[in-house]
Amino acid sequence: MGERTCRRIHKAPSGGLGLSRIFWDSNLFIYLFEDNGEMSERVVQLRSQMLKRNDDLLTSTFTLGEILVKPIENGLHSLRRKYEDVLQSMSTLVPLDREAAAIYAAIRQDRTIKSPDAIQLACAAQARTDLFITNDGHLQGKVVPGIHFIVPLRNALI
Repeated sequence: MGERTCRRIHKAPSGGLGLSRIFWDSNLFIYLFEDNGEMSERVVQLRSQMLKRNDDLLTSTFTLGEILVKPIENGLHSLRRKYEDVLQSMSTLVPLDREAAAIYAAIRQDRTIKSPDAIQLACAAQARTDLFITNDGHLQGKVVPGIHFIVPLRNALI
């Protein structure tokens, strides 16, 4: 299997705080790095708007693990490094630390939220996120202290 390329989208040049702290779920990065047609284009448009507004892009170290699955599985070491570098250069990686672990435990009290989603929501909440964007529509409308809004990609307006 040949190596995939990723779109060239970088962190805003000012390096300052953006207007909003926007957390992307893993699936948005997968759409960005792989050709998923309309979904990929939507993510590129969203990131372009974020750069214009100087928003901060956040994601978790769990996302990093998720996007590395295929490159590692297929022995694509240079693609693995590229994904790591791109993710680190364009976003702030939020770890699942002790505070996030406690938030995770509280979120998991709602058994309709699966563990991977709860990890992402916990990291986003710990980072005090304005907008959490996912393609998991079942998360829309969930209330998580520390996250102002949870929206599916198709409804994400910034």
